This record gives sequence, structure tokens and C-alpha cells, in this order.
Amino acid sequence: MTQAKLMQGNEACTLGALAAGLDFYAGYPITPSTEIAELCAEELPKVGGKFIQMEDEIGSIAAIIGASLTGRKAMTATSGPGFSLMQENIGYAGIAEVPVVIIDVQRVGPSTGQPTSPAQGDVMQARWGTHGDHPVVVLAPGNVKECFELTVKAFNIAEEYRLPVVVLTDEVIGHMREKVVLPELSELKVSNRVQPQAPGGYKPYEADLDGGVPPMARFGQGYRYHVTGLFHDETGFPSNKGDVTDRFLRRLQRKVEKAEPAIRDYFTESTDDCDTLVVAFGSSAMSSLSAVRQARAAGIKAGLFRPKTIWPFPEEALRELAMRVKRIIVPEMNLGQLALEIERVSGCKAPVTRVSKVNGELFKPEEILAAIRGDAK
Repeated sequence: MTQAKLMQGNEACTLGALAAGLDFYAGYPITPSTEIAELCAEELPKVGGKFIQMEDEIGSIAAIIGASLTGRKAMTATSGPGFSLMQENIGYAGIAEVPVVIIDVQRVGPSTGQPTSPAQGDVMQARWGTHGDHPVVVLAPGNVKECFELTVKAFNIAEEYRLPVVVLTDEVIGHMREKVVLPELSELKVSNRVQPQAPGGYKPYEADLDGGVPPMARFGQGYRYHVTGLFHDETGFPSNKGDVTDRFLRRLQRKVEKAEPAIRDYFTESTDDCDTLVVAFGSSAMSSLSAVRQARAAGIKAGLFRPKTIWPFPEEALRELAMRVKRIIVPEMNLGQLALEIERVSGCKAPVTRVSKVNGELFKPEEILAAIRGDAK
């Protein structure tokens, strides 16, 4: 029987992680993500999982990488300054192909900023925060129910493609409470990493060069292999050969590119005939949806495009809409990070208007409606 429950976004993320098989959490308390750690501390021991409070966020991301290598489904949660500290090891997880999930509940920054106020300033950091070319997937829930659904999806993507996945929420989404109807666990798709089938001759990074994902043995299973942050060949041991480096990095990128049709997701409303398209994510999209509906009631042909997947960005769907609309409005709680990607995707097909807010306050629908009315004249 499905169950209806009043819950906040951070709680929904935790329950989604548990439903996906989370059995190891390491983290350091930081506002506004702390409820995730608190609930994991309560619930994981009940299902035989492990919770550990680390000394800092560097130790947290290192611990979940180590736990994942032993076969655990591992997650951490953080915000702002903590996410910054995790970047080097996110790159390590990428190059070593270790599946982990990181929930980033955004707050105002840089530095300590405003710990209890919402922002959306981690868009580019989530994609490019660690150095070098690397694969990453970033999912952005737009309500409490999606915190549950997209956290499950994050674990599935991490396990299927062996890479770090970020769930990018914000203080409003994390602390907002909504009635959520949770599905039966038997109804959920839960993925697990592919295991090697034969004990002899195992090469931990041997895979189809066109985006293949190698099977992943767990430490202690009986297979001998090496894990490193250096470029390595299919045996896992370091290699400085240019052709090995090139093939390896292109395979890492290609495995996400090939999976994009399954990974990318978005929500639209009233886009069939809209002249003005509002593109927003997270809590800004909630206010945008209200503004679009008010605009429609006033006879203005407005529509909403809300990416659930920030990276890889659903560019084909947005590009098709950009060819049909007269203008695009981008409300976001930063100085235009998502707008940069939207400008790239839309090209010269439709002008992009940035509506930025960086005072630690959520958008009011009337602020976005004013932008729609002003551009629609």
C-alpha cells in the first residue's frame, strides 16, 4: 500500500537514498543539509547500514569513496563550503570510476555566506568544480516528491555508469514540507553495479572504448586490482602513454554521452504555443510556475521549462523550444550561471533575459510575472 506522508525535502532525499539501497553514510553537519545526516544516523542502523560523522567534508567524501570500493552504496550530504572541500575527491571518484552520491543543499555564498538562506550559486561548481575533463551527472529536484525520486535515480545512475552523481537542491527545497505519496519499494527500479563473472584475468578498467562501463569487483571479493587517481590502463596501474590517456578520458566522457537519453529529464507547462518561455530550476521554478499560470490567466502566452537534469543539460528539447518562442526569461538565485548554458543552447534563436536574485530570499511569483509582462509588451 502506498503511504502519504508530510515531509521536508531533506527527509525525502534520505528516504529515497534508503529505498535505493544506501547502506553507508559519512558526513559533517552543515546547514541547511544537516537533517539528512540526522535521519541517516537514525535509520541506517535499523537496516544494517553504517553512519559515521567525519572530522570534515574532505574526510566525508574520502570515506564514501572507500566504502563504495568495498561494495557499499554510499552517500554524503553538504552545502556551500563543504561542497567546495569535496571537489578534489569528486575528481578522484570520476577518474577511478567509483559510484557515489553527493547531495548539495545550496545556500548563499561564497565562503560562509548566509548559512540559512537559499541560493543557486553551485550550478557551475557542480559541473566544473574539480579540475580537468571529467564525467558528472547533476540532478535538480523541483519539489519534495522529486527529492525522493531523483535521489533514487542518482543512485541508479551512479551504479550503472560508475561515476559521482550530485543531487542539487537548495535551502527552500530542503526545508519545505509537502504531502508526498511514496511508492511501494517493490515498484521502484533499483540498479546495482555489474559484477565480474570470472575470477581469473580480471581487468578492472577493461571496457568497450565507445563509452563502455567496466564491471566492478568489491574489495575483499577475491579479485586483485589497483585503484589510483593517476591515468591508468585497463589493469588499473598508472600509465603515462598518450594513447592510453586519450582513450581512457574519451571513454569516461562517452559513457555519459551515450547515456544522455536515459539520464536527461525535464518538466514543461504551456510550452505548445508560448511566446515567452521561462526557464528555471529548483525552488525558483516553483515561483516561475505560479507566474506562468498568472500570465496565462491574463492572456499572455507564457510557458515553463524546468530541467530536472542540470548536467547533462537537456539542450535538444530547449533548442527546439528556442526556435519557436520570441524570448526566454531565466530567473535564478545567482548572477546568471544557468543563463550561460541557456544562452549557449539557444544561440541567436531567442533573446535571453536574466532575472537574478542574490539577497538570500526566494523569488516571489510577482517578481517573475513582472519580467514576463515587461518582455511581453
